[in-house]
Amino acid sequence: MSASPVTPAPPPPIKPSGFAKWHRRVLAICLIVFTFEVGLFLVVFPWLRSWELSWIPTHSPHLAGIWLSPYFRGALSGLGLLNLYVAVAEAVRQLKWMFGQRS
Repeated sequence: MSASPVTPAPPPPIKPSGFAKWHRRVLAICLIVFTFEVGLFLVVFPWLRSWELSWIPTHSPHLAGIWLSPYFRGALSGLGLLNLYVAVAEAVRQLKWMFGQRS
């Protein structure tokens, strides 16, 4: 007749302070701005004339074929679109939080 072990109740969750909430908000805004800027750069810049004038095709003939390839440029643009998606998704999440639909 051994008694079943008594497990203590878990402590209540710690509610973040006002500073921690705004700290998270500022970091989220920085994430939105950064991912948006990087995404926009990666979508547009590989297709500009200055892409071909960079130092990589000049100094490395082996990399020039990859660097100037439309497939590589498209892959970078796709990565840029992914960054833009992350920025928009995070912005929508922050707007939902701001207007009281916290999830």
